[in-house]
Amino acid sequence: MNLTYEICIDGTEGAIAAERAGAHRVELCAALFDGGLTPSAGMVRATLAAVSSIRVHVIIRPRGGDFVFDRHEVAAMEHDVAAVREAGAHGVVIGALTAEGAVDREVTRRLMDAAGDLPVTFHRAFDMTADPFAALDALIELGVDRVLTSGQESSALEGAPLIAELVWRAGDRIAVMPGGGITGRNLARIVAETAVREVHFAALSEAPSPAVHRNPRAFMGGELRRPEYQRLVTTAEGIAAVIAGGRVASDD
Repeated sequence: MNLTYEICIDGTEGAIAAERAGAHRVELCAALFDGGLTPSAGMVRATLAAVSSIRVHVIIRPRGGDFVFDRHEVAAMEHDVAAVREAGAHGVVIGALTAEGAVDREVTRRLMDAAGDLPVTFHRAFDMTADPFAALDALIELGVDRVLTSGQESSALEGAPLIAELVWRAGDRIAVMPGGGITGRNLARIVAETAVREVHFAALSEAPSPAVHRNPRAFMGGELRRPEYQRLVTTAEGIAAVIAGGRVASDD
């Protein structure tokens, strides 16, 4: 069994690293600290121009927090889907829920219509649904291509029992892709316990800022903040380490 590897990235260099490491697809985001938000049109175009053999799927999410969107946010997401499609993206990643924790069918359908023939992934908004099996059925009925999930737990390893049941229920009707806390050490176990064929992970390492002049008194965020002069970057080495774990699963 050959696994498909999708890497969660927040910039063009991440896509280049993923391509170099042999990944198949990236999910391009901004603001990974918030769980991933819509990247700028410029970032989408720059990333597409920088890689050639890897598919670039773009997340469409206007803000952090919950997944219950008002009409203005929905309109913005429709415009963003159309914009990334026109830019040449290979797929979009969306997610919208009702206040009661069900898949918002109307919003999902509108965003899928805006996507045209692009593949659609429903992101980890799925993990906030009240009934994952009803949500899975709704996504299948809507024609969504894949769903990203940690099995409604803090990591895909902890959520493996639910992921396995979702895979069994989905059959060939929709791809179930685990994501959340996947590493080279646990990937083989997750694959063995769930029988998934695609996996989603980030491979981030701390890197110092190149800034020489630094002001320790001013901060750009709120009270909960990361160090101002520290970056998280996607590395080819980190991706390769996880893929190596996946090869163990494929050989078993």
